[in-house]
Amino acid sequence: MKEICAPAFALIDRLGDMACFLAEGFRQAFFSRRLAGKVMRQVYVIGANSMFVILLIGLFTGLVLGLQAFYAMSMFGAQGMLGSLLALTLIREMAPVLTAVMITARAGSAMTAEIGVMRISDQIDALEVMDIHPIGYLVTPRLLASLITFPLLTSIFTVIGIFGGYLSSCVLLTLNEGRYFSGIESSVTMDDIQGCFLKSAVFAVIVILVCCYQGYNAHRRKDGKGAEAVGNATTSAVVMSCVLILMADYVLTSFLL
Repeated sequence: MKEICAPAFALIDRLGDMACFLAEGFRQAFFSRRLAGKVMRQVYVIGANSMFVILLIGLFTGLVLGLQAFYAMSMFGAQGMLGSLLALTLIREMAPVLTAVMITARAGSAMTAEIGVMRISDQIDALEVMDIHPIGYLVTPRLLASLITFPLLTSIFTVIGIFGGYLSSCVLLTLNEGRYFSGIESSVTMDDIQGCFLKSAVFAVIVILVCCYQGYNAHRRKDGKGAEAVGNATTSAVVMSCVLILMADYVLTSFLL
């Protein structure tokens, strides 16, 4: 019986450890020194450095959505609803999810590898010897920066996606631009925008928690040691973050609808 329940107990132990890790990350926001400079640096690393990929993915997402929606809705003579469909699809679902996934792939993997290297090279132990709280130094700035950058990048993704839909449906095809933008104006509400920002904030916490936790505990992995452990931790962080983003998206959508 004990062997059968062992995986469940291990999962509960891991979830509890992650919850304590996250709580300590938020708690250190009130005790860490010179936090503003560290947060601004992470805003640049996580946000500014991810800008190009967000612009690129947002533009082509809007182009594809506009193209597919135009031909699908033209079958029913409902092209005038294309702007409404595209804007709500981006704001409610695609913008927060794809933004979080792209940041995970670009910045999340990098922070996991960076913290993992610091762990296996004993740099985190050196921080403790110097009386510097490692979570406050490594995790808290990234956590606070992500709460700033994720909503901003999601907003940029949404605007660029709507512009991409305009290019494909109005400029390249035959949809009247007045009908396109009037559909957006009449359908998008403040509740949709607030739900988008809520999702992006939750995804920010998920990504930073998973990526930082995996890197911070790379030395405890059983599937490798040293550099191999860092590589495995990075892979696990990206995969786990993407899965949890989609799971959280479903849960949040069920409450917001």
